[in-house]
Amino acid sequence: MDYKSTECHIHDDCKEKLELLDIAFQPIVNINTGKIYAVEALLRNFRDIGCRSIFEVFDIMYKEGRLYCFDLALRRKAIKKFTLIENYDNLKLFYNLDNRLFEMSDFTPGNTSKILQELNIKQENICFEISERHEVADIFGMEQVLQHYKNSNYCIAIDDFGVGYAGYKLLFDSTPDIIKIDRYFLQNIEKDTKKKMMVKSITHLAIDLGIKVIAEGVETEKEYLTCKEIGCHFAQGYFIQKPTLNVEEIQKKYPHVVEVIKNDKREKKGGNILKYIDHIEPIKSKYSMQKVVEYFKEKKNIPVVPVVNNSNEPVGIFYESQIKEYLYSPYGMSLLLNENKDTSRLKNFIVKCPSTDIRSDITTIIELYSNNAESSGIIITQNTSYVGFLSASNIIKIMHEENLLAARDQNPLTKMPGNRVVEKTISTLSCHKPHILCYFDLDNFKAYNDKYGFRNGDRIIQLFADILQKYLPSSFFKGHIGGDDFFVCSEVTQEEEYKQIESILATFENQAKTFYSPEDRKRGHITSTDREGKKKEFKLLSVSASVLYVNPNNSSQYTNLINNILSDQKKIAKTDQNRIVSSSLL
Repeated sequence: MDYKSTECHIHDDCKEKLELLDIAFQPIVNINTGKIYAVEALLRNFRDIGCRSIFEVFDIMYKEGRLYCFDLALRRKAIKKFTLIENYDNLKLFYNLDNRLFEMSDFTPGNTSKILQELNIKQENICFEISERHEVADIFGMEQVLQHYKNSNYCIAIDDFGVGYAGYKLLFDSTPDIIKIDRYFLQNIEKDTKKKMMVKSITHLAIDLGIKVIAEGVETEKEYLTCKEIGCHFAQGYFIQKPTLNVEEIQKKYPHVVEVIKNDKREKKGGNILKYIDHIEPIKSKYSMQKVVEYFKEKKNIPVVPVVNNSNEPVGIFYESQIKEYLYSPYGMSLLLNENKDTSRLKNFIVKCPSTDIRSDITTIIELYSNNAESSGIIITQNTSYVGFLSASNIIKIMHEENLLAARDQNPLTKMPGNRVVEKTISTLSCHKPHILCYFDLDNFKAYNDKYGFRNGDRIIQLFADILQKYLPSSFFKGHIGGDDFFVCSEVTQEEEYKQIESILATFENQAKTFYSPEDRKRGHITSTDREGKKKEFKLLSVSASVLYVNPNNSSQYTNLINNILSDQKKIAKTDQNRIVSSSLL
């Protein structure tokens, strides 16, 4: 192997170890498409050199003071093997950088650029992963590591986010390009409400800061789809592909992942946002300031312009107002160009901006905008490439449109979602997660309504709606189909949902008694006419529940059966002693 590209002297024993070691690659895919975005380089054959783990290899080199030379040679080996992957020039290589490199006395900048030039690799193809696993001495703090490579215009990712030493401080002080959420938070995330809330919070905060998010260590279909639903940009893990030493096994697209995305009923195609996207011609991040000035002179009345890199990936936005004071002052143009003549870049003017895929749910887009009141809008991408810009004013229009649709379908009495939304909710149930569905029907409501009048009947309807809102958690969807029929559903997470539904029945029955006269309460029944006009006794108000468990299933055929099953069970529930009937749909 040729080590002439480095300025370090490689010891013979290091050379021998490097020859024995090999590089495996694990793909990172676009979570919305299953198309490969990058590969991570992972060290293999470490046991062949007498080490028990990858970490031990670097720990030994660190203690011997040879970490930098060793890593630099290993870096070259990884990059060289990366060039053997088909279509590598359109991928990124994630390379793990040991924070302790900066503590080495032989550290010198610029060696990675020499390797890239030698192997004819673009700088945009490299992303350095910096882990929070090690504390770094103050003088060589992680923030300085980040800043060093950011100043050299490399893509920077923070690995193991959330379980290391720096955490959110790094996001605030250094703003990396990418964060990788640690496997700890993703394991069984579809069953754990707390994990889901934390990952959603981290993801939305990162997006607001203009940072991409990778769900790392995804091992199951359910974990993958939950991370996709939350809004992560990319995914990596055994579910997609285990690390492989054979570069020919790296695929452009992963068919099993594509199939899972296709079968996910919550998959969106951009929907109503398409007509609101402004297709603004972007500025390239390597433009000179002279070219930027010419852009704004030619394209007037564009206050915000997205900025993209050479791969057409968004890196932020540029405000026209940032250079107006230069453009309209006597010496402003000269000052502007002189200040930037050394770098001829607009890097210092670029402002981070949230971005999301065109397939994102409208609710996710609204949430991202709402999280940052000062946001000018959101950059829209497709397969990580820039598509257009969704301005703040257009997002507000979308919000208004969504509110109007919801208002039209609300039940005028209870203000709960009506039949159209209920049907839509059932038809878009995520088939990779277990759900509990329940159809409620008030018993003897017509008799009560006939005797006590419509106003009191409305009070009973409102009572039940209030009980649903109060006693069922926000994780439940709650709808009012019409009349005295209600519907709720939720993902089954803690196996508490059935007990919560049972408590609804008892709570309503107890509280409904207070809406009768003392005499009727004492008798325990009222006399009224049935649907055939005959006088008969009716028991006091109660509620029947038809419960259906829908287990994860890749087939969508079961959705056509749900309404029929719930309806049939409701009839049985009305004659059941406990007023509740349940079944499972496998």
